[in-house]
Amino acid sequence: MRARELASTYPTVTLGSGALEAARMLATQRLPGVLVVDSDGAPYAILPASRLVKLLVPAYVIEDPALAAVVDESHADRMCQALADRSVAESLPRERTRPPVVDAGDTALEVAALMAREHSPLVAVVDSRDGNRLLGVITASHLLDRLLEVT
Repeated sequence: MRARELASTYPTVTLGSGALEAARMLATQRLPGVLVVDSDGAPYAILPASRLVKLLVPAYVIEDPALAAVVDESHADRMCQALADRSVAESLPRERTRPPVVDAGDTALEVAALMAREHSPLVAVVDSRDGNRLLGVITASHLLDRLLEVT
């Protein structure tokens, strides 16, 4: 089984996309993260859902979790406003790492090894024979599903 056979279409956002729009996409489609592409459509980064959740939580609550119990509901309801004026580029960690990328001809084991090494819930699949054009994404859950079919 090759990466091209495992790749699926997957939502992407650009660096200029809104963080709130990305968060809504992740929530409605129940995604672990979204692939961020550059202006050429090439894989640029992965924006995990957990990163957006972290941006919603005030820093003082992260430092002292006991404070979460005393924040009133009206304040909690406004937490999403933290994403309203923020772009995807502004939401990425300062120490951005390139997303894991495999070539279309790579094997399922190569994909699994990269996913395990990078601790990534998804891997971008590109076709190196076609200028590294993005073919799709392989998620960890999809990879597991396909590998379990074989056993």
